[in-house]
Amino acid sequence: MKIQEKIKKLNKEIDKLLIIHYSCESLSDNNEGYSPRITSIAVQHLESTTAHSFSFHIIAEEEKIDFENIETRYDFIEEKMLDKFYAFVSKHTNHNWLHWKMKNISYGFEALEHRYKVLSGKNAPIIPDTKRFNLSSLTTGTYGKNCVDSPKMKNLMKLNNEDDRHFLYGIEEIEAFKNKKYFELHQSTLCKVNWFGKMFIKLTKRKIKIQHYNLLDKVNNCIESPLGKLISFMSVLVTLWTGFDTIQKQYFNENSRTYPTLHLAHKLTLEIDSNK
Repeated sequence: MKIQEKIKKLNKEIDKLLIIHYSCESLSDNNEGYSPRITSIAVQHLESTTAHSFSFHIIAEEEKIDFENIETRYDFIEEKMLDKFYAFVSKHTNHNWLHWKMKNISYGFEALEHRYKVLSGKNAPIIPDTKRFNLSSLTTGTYGKNCVDSPKMKNLMKLNNEDDRHFLYGIEEIEAFKNKKYFELHQSTLCKVNWFGKMFIKLTKRKIKIQHYNLLDKVNNCIESPLGKLISFMSVLVTLWTGFDTIQKQYFNENSRTYPTLHLAHKLTLEIDSNK
């Protein structure tokens, strides 16, 4: 399926579009070679903007685990969090899932499935590949792979005036978890799914601001500008008037023999116009 076909499909089925993002431990440091722990997951239903939260601090509160004891119960808390997340997934496997580069075992749906298997011994409900859509790929597929400098997420946020104060970048999320700032970590995850939703809406209208435009995008932006729309409107009026004038002349010429008086009136009108 081509990029624009995917975007149209998602937009057409917007009532079944869920946006997902999650945070985790460092992908390479301080995890003793094991898969990184999942620390927070957020899912937002785009049409209603309802957000569903799965986070360490929420589970700890529900299980009445004191803050100072959270670190000693990490496995238990993470398993409970993933249990709740996959209970949600099992009810929404027919939905489309929009994400940002969640595409492999290092960071992706497979990583979530793996952690759930490690902690619970159970297989996770599978979200079909055909239901997963990478917003990053949809964006670069529309505007070009070099449309924005790396890091793409950070630069796109700034360009589109969406630099949320709760937003934490990679190393900041890792530090937040180390410092047990679980609430701040989840706030960051929530603001990202909210931003993804806004970006998708802009993408459907080709309204995303980027750094490097190709010729086609420049033409599209020119057409979509207020001046471009005015010029297009005036061009339509001129085209319609020219067509009407041609039809009118043809009509009078074809009927001049049948209606000589009408032909004479038309001829006088043309002479008057030429003498103005």
